Amino acid sequence: MNLLAIETATEACSAAVLTDAGLVERCELAPRRHAELLLPMCEAVLAEAGLSRRQLDAIAVGRGPGAFTGVRLAIAAAQGIALALDRPVITISSLAALALQAPDVGQDATLAVIDARMGEVYAGAFRPTADGGLEALGDESVGAATALRLPAAACWAVVGTGWTAFPDALRAHLPADPLYADGQRYPQAGAVARLAAPLARAGHGVAAELALPVYLRDKVALTLEEQRRGG
Repeated sequence: MNLLAIETATEACSAAVLTDAGLVERCELAPRRHAELLLPMCEAVLAEAGLSRRQLDAIAVGRGPGAFTGVRLAIAAAQGIALALDRPVITISSLAALALQAPDVGQDATLAVIDARMGEVYAGAFRPTADGGLEALGDESVGAATALRLPAAACWAVVGTGWTAFPDALRAHLPADPLYADGQRYPQAGAVARLAAPLARAGHGVAAELALPVYLRDKVALTLEEQRRGG
């Protein structure tokens, strides 16, 4: 299985290739430069892995949630490559890709939180599975950190920029201080690839045109009139 993965839902732009020989990945924190960096980054990881595009079996992509422009870019790039090669696409939650980066410190659950701006966070709760994957514990959400609803779990790890932005508000929802917390983590293409690989092997990819983004938030910004009315 040769898999190209793309993730650009946050400030981090990343690409990865997963083969039977291992994982090759690149990542750069480069807000507003994703469109410039992404395709050269894809070519770089393919070259390092010793693969041509034609040797790819599937394309994996972080489907969001995250920055609208970044999510759209990742989906469009994945669709374009998949269409050109006639390969399936596997869409992976960017929050799940973020949660996969939490180390195993004995937590019962991991909270992945991305700063969504406008005083809100994208959030998802996950539990590690025996095969190294993740199980979602409920629906992903976007909203004020103070209004977050979490499933019951005794011990938590927390990853993502939402922790840096709203540590006190998030801590208030936890039964105790997290066993691990890192507010400098971002979704990565390498994690997208690892989550997508078993799905690709099982034939669960979709046609390029069916690979859809997940935004959660329907509105990027308030109109001027709504701002004048106080939202």
